[in-house]
Amino acid sequence: MNGSTERDGRPMTTVACAQLALGVGDVAENLAAAEEAVEAAARAGARVVVLPELANSGYVFDSVAEARALAEPLDGPTVTAWSAAARRYGVTLVAGLAELDGDRVRNSAVVIDPAGELRAVYRKAHLFGTEKDFFVPGDEAPPVVDIDGVGRIGVMVCYDLEFPEWVRRVALAGTELLCAPVNWPRFPRPDGERPAEVIKAQAAAAGNRMYVAVADRAGDERGVVWTGGSVIVDPDGFPVAGRNPTEGPALLLASCDLAQARDKSLGAHNDVFGDRRPELY
Repeated sequence: MNGSTERDGRPMTTVACAQLALGVGDVAENLAAAEEAVEAAARAGARVVVLPELANSGYVFDSVAEARALAEPLDGPTVTAWSAAARRYGVTLVAGLAELDGDRVRNSAVVIDPAGELRAVYRKAHLFGTEKDFFVPGDEAPPVVDIDGVGRIGVMVCYDLEFPEWVRRVALAGTELLCAPVNWPRFPRPDGERPAEVIKAQAAAAGNRMYVAVADRAGDERGVVWTGGSVIVDPDGFPVAGRNPTEGPALLLASCDLAQARDKSLGAHNDVFGDRRPELY
Protein backbone atom coordinates (compact mmCIF):
# COMPACT_ATOMS: atom_id res chain seq x y z
CA MET A 1 0.00 0.00 0.00
CA ASN A 2 2.37 2.64 -1.29
CA GLY A 3 1.14 6.22 -1.13
CA SER A 4 4.12 7.74 -2.91
CA THR A 5 3.89 9.26 -6.36
CA GLU A 6 6.22 11.79 -7.96
CA ARG A 7 6.09 15.48 -8.85
CA ASP A 8 9.01 16.97 -10.79
CA GLY A 9 11.00 13.86 -9.91
CA ARG A 10 10.35 14.20 -6.17
CA PRO A 11 8.38 11.59 -4.19
CA MET A 12 4.91 12.58 -3.01
CA THR A 13 3.36 11.32 0.22
CA THR A 14 -0.36 10.74 0.67
CA VAL A 15 -1.55 12.11 4.02
CA ALA A 16 -4.93 11.23 5.51
CA CYS A 17 -6.97 12.87 8.26
CA ALA A 18 -9.79 10.73 9.66
CA GLN A 19 -12.66 12.82 11.02
CA LEU A 20 -14.49 10.44 13.36
CA ALA A 21 -17.71 10.32 15.35
CA LEU A 22 -16.70 9.09 18.80
CA GLY A 23 -18.33 8.84 22.20
CA VAL A 24 -17.31 9.16 25.83
CA GLY A 25 -16.73 5.71 27.25
CA ASP A 26 -17.42 3.91 23.98
CA VAL A 27 -13.95 2.39 24.02
CA ALA A 28 -14.61 -0.62 21.80
CA GLU A 29 -16.66 1.41 19.31
CA ASN A 30 -14.06 4.18 19.22
CA LEU A 31 -11.29 1.68 18.56
CA ALA A 32 -13.31 0.00 15.82
CA ALA A 33 -13.98 3.36 14.13
CA ALA A 34 -10.28 4.24 14.28
CA GLU A 35 -9.15 0.90 12.86
CA GLU A 36 -11.73 1.11 10.07
CA ALA A 37 -10.48 4.59 9.17
CA VAL A 38 -6.84 3.48 9.16
CA GLU A 39 -7.68 0.59 6.86
CA ALA A 40 -9.66 2.84 4.49
CA ALA A 41 -6.87 5.42 4.44
CA ALA A 42 -4.22 2.79 3.71
CA ARG A 43 -6.29 1.28 0.92
CA ALA A 44 -6.54 4.78 -0.57
CA GLY A 45 -2.74 4.98 -0.55
CA ALA A 46 -2.08 6.94 2.65
CA ARG A 47 1.38 6.76 4.20
CA VAL A 48 0.46 8.98 7.17
CA VAL A 49 -2.88 8.82 9.02
CA VAL A 50 -4.01 11.33 11.66
CA LEU A 51 -6.83 10.57 14.12
CA PRO A 52 -8.62 13.06 16.41
CA GLU A 53 -7.79 14.16 19.93
CA LEU A 54 -8.78 11.74 22.72
CA ALA A 55 -9.74 9.15 20.12
CA ASN A 56 -9.79 6.34 22.68
CA SER A 57 -11.98 7.93 25.35
CA GLY A 58 -14.13 10.70 23.95
CA TYR A 59 -13.88 14.24 25.27
CA VAL A 60 -16.84 15.54 27.32
CA PHE A 61 -16.26 13.91 30.70
CA ASP A 62 -18.80 14.10 33.50
CA SER A 63 -16.18 13.86 36.22
CA VAL A 64 -12.52 13.53 37.04
CA ALA A 65 -13.23 9.92 37.99
CA GLU A 66 -14.66 9.19 34.54
CA ALA A 67 -11.64 10.70 32.79
CA ARG A 68 -9.26 8.70 34.96
CA ALA A 69 -11.20 5.48 34.42
CA LEU A 70 -10.99 5.90 30.64
CA ALA A 71 -7.30 6.85 30.53
CA GLU A 72 -4.85 4.13 29.46
CA PRO A 73 -1.10 3.64 29.80
CA LEU A 74 0.97 3.61 26.63
CA ASP A 75 1.18 -0.18 26.78
CA GLY A 76 -2.60 -0.44 27.16
CA PRO A 77 -5.09 -1.96 24.71
CA THR A 78 -5.63 1.11 22.52
CA VAL A 79 -2.01 1.94 21.69
CA THR A 80 -1.31 -1.78 21.33
CA ALA A 81 -4.15 -2.07 18.80
CA TRP A 82 -3.08 1.10 16.99
CA SER A 83 0.46 -0.26 16.74
CA ALA A 84 -0.84 -3.48 15.22
CA ALA A 85 -2.93 -1.51 12.71
CA ALA A 86 0.01 0.70 11.72
CA ARG A 87 2.13 -2.38 11.15
CA ARG A 88 -0.62 -4.26 9.32
CA TYR A 89 -1.27 -1.44 6.87
CA GLY A 90 2.23 0.00 6.68
CA VAL A 91 1.31 3.53 7.77
CA THR A 92 2.59 6.11 10.22
CA LEU A 93 -0.20 6.81 12.70
CA VAL A 94 -0.62 9.98 14.77
CA ALA A 95 -3.49 9.75 17.24
CA GLY A 96 -4.75 11.41 20.40
CA LEU A 97 -5.59 9.57 23.60
CA ALA A 98 -6.38 10.00 27.27
CA GLU A 99 -3.16 8.68 28.76
CA LEU A 100 -2.57 7.36 32.25
CA ASP A 101 0.99 8.50 32.95
CA GLY A 102 1.73 7.02 36.34
CA ASP A 103 -0.88 8.66 38.57
CA ARG A 104 -1.40 11.59 36.16
CA VAL A 105 -4.03 11.80 33.43
CA ARG A 106 -2.73 13.42 30.25
CA ASN A 107 -4.22 14.63 27.00
CA SER A 108 -1.62 13.02 24.76
CA ALA A 109 -0.79 12.06 21.21
CA VAL A 110 1.36 9.20 19.96
CA VAL A 111 3.42 8.70 16.81
CA ILE A 112 3.57 5.08 15.65
CA ASP A 113 5.73 4.13 12.67
CA PRO A 114 4.92 1.61 9.90
CA ALA A 115 6.73 -1.12 11.82
CA GLY A 116 4.26 -0.61 14.67
CA GLU A 117 6.89 0.98 16.91
CA LEU A 118 5.85 3.75 19.28
CA ARG A 119 8.25 6.50 18.26
CA ALA A 120 7.05 9.42 20.38
CA VAL A 121 4.45 10.57 22.85
CA TYR A 122 3.47 14.21 23.28
CA ARG A 123 1.51 15.55 26.25
CA LYS A 124 -0.61 18.59 25.45
CA ALA A 125 0.95 21.68 26.97
CA HIS A 126 -1.89 24.18 26.45
CA LEU A 127 -5.11 22.95 28.02
CA PHE A 128 -8.39 24.43 26.81
CA GLY A 129 -11.47 25.20 28.92
CA THR A 130 -12.38 22.53 31.43
CA GLU A 131 -9.54 20.27 30.29
CA LYS A 132 -7.67 21.82 33.22
CA ASP A 133 -10.08 19.96 35.53
CA PHE A 134 -9.16 16.58 34.09
CA PHE A 135 -5.59 16.65 32.77
CA VAL A 136 -2.09 17.52 33.89
CA PRO A 137 -0.42 19.63 31.17
CA GLY A 138 2.75 18.48 29.52
CA ASP A 139 5.98 20.43 29.95
CA GLU A 140 8.13 19.13 27.10
CA ALA A 141 8.52 20.41 23.55
CA PRO A 142 6.55 18.66 20.83
CA PRO A 143 8.55 15.83 19.26
CA VAL A 144 9.77 15.79 15.67
CA VAL A 145 10.17 12.26 14.33
CA ASP A 146 12.10 11.12 11.26
CA ILE A 147 10.11 8.47 9.43
CA ASP A 148 12.08 6.60 6.76
CA GLY A 149 10.66 7.14 3.32
CA VAL A 150 8.23 9.82 4.54
CA GLY A 151 9.92 12.77 6.24
CA ARG A 152 10.04 14.74 9.48
CA ILE A 153 6.75 14.65 11.37
CA GLY A 154 5.93 16.99 14.24
CA VAL A 155 2.96 16.54 16.55
CA MET A 156 0.88 18.69 18.86
CA VAL A 157 -2.71 18.67 20.11
CA CYS A 158 -5.58 21.06 19.32
CA TYR A 159 -5.22 24.33 21.31
CA ASP A 160 -1.41 24.07 21.02
CA LEU A 161 -1.81 25.17 17.39
CA GLU A 162 -3.02 28.59 18.54
CA PHE A 163 0.33 29.50 20.11
CA PRO A 164 2.67 30.73 17.34
CA GLU A 165 5.73 30.35 19.56
CA TRP A 166 4.97 26.65 20.05
CA VAL A 167 4.37 26.04 16.36
CA ARG A 168 7.54 27.93 15.43
CA ARG A 169 9.50 25.73 17.82
CA VAL A 170 8.66 22.52 15.93
CA ALA A 171 9.14 24.29 12.60
CA LEU A 172 12.67 25.35 13.58
CA ALA A 173 13.32 21.73 14.60
CA GLY A 174 12.80 20.73 10.98
CA THR A 175 9.16 19.65 10.83
CA GLU A 176 7.92 19.05 7.31
CA LEU A 177 4.45 17.81 8.29
CA LEU A 178 2.84 18.98 11.52
CA CYS A 179 0.09 16.57 12.58
CA ALA A 180 -2.56 17.78 15.03
CA PRO A 181 -5.28 15.63 16.55
CA VAL A 182 -8.02 18.07 17.62
CA ASN A 183 -11.52 18.32 19.09
CA TRP A 184 -12.81 21.71 17.92
CA PRO A 185 -16.13 22.67 19.55
CA ARG A 186 -18.34 24.58 17.12
CA PHE A 187 -18.50 28.26 18.03
CA PRO A 188 -20.80 30.84 16.40
CA ARG A 189 -19.38 32.51 13.31
CA PRO A 190 -20.76 34.95 10.75
CA ASP A 191 -22.54 33.51 7.75
CA GLY A 192 -20.11 32.50 5.04
CA GLU A 193 -17.07 32.53 7.31
CA ARG A 194 -14.88 29.52 7.92
CA PRO A 195 -13.88 28.49 11.45
CA ALA A 196 -11.13 30.61 12.96
CA GLU A 197 -9.34 27.41 13.97
CA VAL A 198 -8.97 26.41 10.32
CA ILE A 199 -7.63 29.85 9.46
CA LYS A 200 -5.08 29.58 12.30
CA ALA A 201 -3.93 26.23 10.92
CA GLN A 202 -3.46 27.91 7.53
CA ALA A 203 -1.47 30.69 9.18
CA ALA A 204 0.72 28.14 10.98
CA ALA A 205 1.48 26.43 7.69
CA ALA A 206 2.16 29.62 5.73
CA GLY A 207 4.16 31.34 8.47
CA ASN A 208 6.52 28.38 8.72
CA ARG A 209 6.28 27.01 5.18
CA MET A 210 5.36 23.47 6.23
CA TYR A 211 2.40 21.15 5.82
CA VAL A 212 -0.21 21.01 8.60
CA ALA A 213 -2.67 18.11 8.90
CA VAL A 214 -5.56 18.44 11.36
CA ALA A 215 -8.00 15.63 12.26
CA ASP A 216 -11.17 16.96 13.93
CA ARG A 217 -14.28 15.29 15.37
CA ALA A 218 -17.71 14.78 13.82
CA GLY A 219 -21.19 14.90 15.30
CA ASP A 220 -21.91 15.89 18.89
CA GLU A 221 -21.17 14.58 22.36
CA ARG A 222 -23.13 15.34 25.52
CA GLY A 223 -24.38 18.61 24.06
CA VAL A 224 -21.09 19.70 22.48
CA VAL A 225 -21.26 19.96 18.69
CA TRP A 226 -17.97 19.49 16.86
CA THR A 227 -16.82 21.75 14.06
CA GLY A 228 -15.91 19.03 11.58
CA GLY A 229 -13.04 21.23 10.48
CA SER A 230 -10.43 18.64 9.47
CA VAL A 231 -7.99 20.16 7.01
CA ILE A 232 -4.66 19.53 5.28
CA VAL A 233 -2.76 22.72 4.45
CA ASP A 234 0.25 23.19 2.17
CA PRO A 235 3.32 25.38 2.86
CA ASP A 236 1.73 28.31 1.02
CA GLY A 237 -1.13 28.23 3.53
CA PHE A 238 -3.77 26.88 1.16
CA PRO A 239 -5.99 23.89 2.02
CA VAL A 240 -5.31 20.92 -0.24
CA ALA A 241 -8.09 18.94 1.46
CA GLY A 242 -10.98 20.04 3.67
CA ARG A 243 -11.30 23.76 3.00
CA ASN A 244 -14.84 23.87 4.43
CA PRO A 245 -16.21 22.03 7.49
CA THR A 246 -18.21 18.88 6.85
CA GLU A 247 -20.99 17.21 8.80
CA GLY A 248 -20.33 13.67 9.89
CA PRO A 249 -17.36 11.34 9.54
CA ALA A 250 -14.99 11.99 6.65
CA LEU A 251 -11.66 10.84 5.32
CA LEU A 252 -9.48 13.60 3.89
CA LEU A 253 -6.62 12.67 1.57
CA ALA A 254 -3.93 14.84 0.01
CA SER A 255 -0.79 14.11 -1.98
CA CYS A 256 1.95 16.17 -0.33
CA ASP A 257 5.43 17.07 -1.51
CA LEU A 258 7.02 17.10 1.94
CA ALA A 259 10.38 18.14 0.49
CA GLN A 260 8.73 21.46 -0.35
CA ALA A 261 8.64 22.20 3.38
CA ARG A 262 12.45 22.29 3.47
CA ASP A 263 12.48 25.39 1.28
CA LYS A 264 11.70 28.43 3.41
CA SER A 265 12.22 30.98 0.65
CA LEU A 266 9.58 33.44 -0.52
CA GLY A 267 10.80 34.21 -3.99
CA ALA A 268 14.31 35.44 -4.68
CA HIS A 269 14.61 37.94 -1.84
CA ASN A 270 12.99 36.55 1.30
CA ASP A 271 13.13 33.56 3.61
CA VAL A 272 10.67 33.02 6.47
CA PHE A 273 13.46 31.75 8.74
CA GLY A 274 16.39 33.73 7.36
CA ASP A 275 14.53 37.04 7.72
CA ARG A 276 13.78 36.52 11.40
CA ARG A 277 15.32 38.99 13.86
CA PRO A 278 14.95 37.20 17.19
CA GLU A 279 17.27 39.71 18.87
CA LEU A 280 14.39 42.22 18.53
CA TYR A 281 11.58 40.02 19.78
